[in-house]
Amino acid sequence: MQNWQMQTTKARFWELLRHATREGPQNITVDGQSVAVIVSRELFDRLSGNEQSLADFMRASPLADQDGIEFERDRGLPREVSF
Repeated sequence: MQNWQMQTTKARFWELLRHATREGPQNITVDGQSVAVIVSRELFDRLSGNEQSLADFMRASPLADQDGIEFERDRGLPREVSF
């Protein structure tokens, strides 16, 4: 894992992001102390369990097999807006 000082991170942010995407996690330090780690979105999703698509998530819903669900909708007039 490569270390980046905070002042370097500010000046070279896009480079930091490219390194995180291509090489893995990047450590950010302030006064020599590690304060944060930047990871790619792919790695974050894998580590946090967010790999499931929205469609898969909805299919796994306890309500997925219920056909008689009715959603109420406000049929009133839209609110007035002054321009």
